[in-house]
Amino acid sequence: MRAIWHGQVLADSNQTIVIEGNHYFPPFSINRDFFIESETTSVCPWKGTASYYTVRVGSEVNADAAWYYPSPKEAATEIKGYIAFWRGVEVTD
Repeated sequence: MRAIWHGQVLADSNQTIVIEGNHYFPPFSINRDFFIESETTSVCPWKGTASYYTVRVGSEVNADAAWYYPSPKEAATEIKGYIAFWRGVEVTD
């Protein structure tokens, strides 16, 4: 699977985990050059508190376009640190 935005591959892995229709990419599979830590968080009742990354490709910025669970609840431990995408990031095989 690949996560692509503005023609750049943000993540590439054949080891994603699919939960609720979202592909979660292993942390080692992302190109960190395109990621900026965000202060945004949100809470999922069963996964826990998500943290976000803003994605930047050249001068284009996609605020909070990626999220991950740094300390998920027990039911979601398999995706600890894995990154998922939305807001126009194309995830394709």
